[in-house]
Amino acid sequence: MPPFAVAFDLDGTLIDNNQFHFITWQEFYRKRNRELSLEEYKTSFNGRTMTDCVKYVFQQPGMPAEEIEKYTNEKESLYREIYAAHIKPIPGLLSLLESLHQQGIPMVIATSGIQDNIDFLFAHIPIQHYFKRVIKGSDITHGKPHPEMYQLAAKELGLPAEKCIAFEDATVGIASAGGAGMKVIALTTTHTPEELDHADLVIKDYEGIQLQDLLQLINR
Repeated sequence: MPPFAVAFDLDGTLIDNNQFHFITWQEFYRKRNRELSLEEYKTSFNGRTMTDCVKYVFQQPGMPAEEIEKYTNEKESLYREIYAAHIKPIPGLLSLLESLHQQGIPMVIATSGIQDNIDFLFAHIPIQHYFKRVIKGSDITHGKPHPEMYQLAAKELGLPAEKCIAFEDATVGIASAGGAGMKVIALTTTHTPEELDHADLVIKDYEGIQLQDLLQLINR
C-alpha cells in the first residue's frame, strides 16, 4: 500500500490561469452592463462550480439547467480562446508528477471545472496518464467548500482521507479538502499567503517540493 496519495485541484493549481478566468468573467459582466471586482471574484467565483457561479451571477437559485449550460458555454469558450496562447504548467509541476508516478503514489484531479476545460488542459499539457481519474463538477451534488469533492477523491485514491494530500489554490477548496480530512498544501496563485493560512502548508509553486516533504506532512 502506498504511504499516501495526492489530489490536485486544476485551476490555479496545475495551471496559473485564474487571472484569465477573472478577465473572462469581467467581459461576461461588461456585456450585461455590470462590473466585477477582483475581491468579489476571489470570494464568490474561485474554486466553485460553474453551476454555482452562474446562479450567483443572475441570483437565480432555481435557474433551469439549459440556461446554466448556455451561459457556461458562453463564458468558458471565451476563456479558452483568451488563455490558449498562454497555457503552461506551474513551475515544478511536471517534475513532481513524474516523481510521484515513479514512486507509485496514486493521483487524481478534483476540479469544479467542466469537461471541455479539462480536455483543453490535456490537449496543451499531456499529463492525463498520471491520474487515476478526473473528478469534476458534474460528478458531485455539493460544490466546494462542501467536502464531497474530496471525499470522492479519497475513495477513488483508495486510502483514508488522513493519508491524502490535496493541492489547492482556493479558500473554498482548502475548506473542502480539510473538511474531508486531508492535509492541504495551498499555492499562492490567486490568494495571498495570509488568505491561505488555514492550509497546512503554503507554497509559491512546486519547485523544491520533494517526496520527503510530503511524507513529513502526512506523518505530522
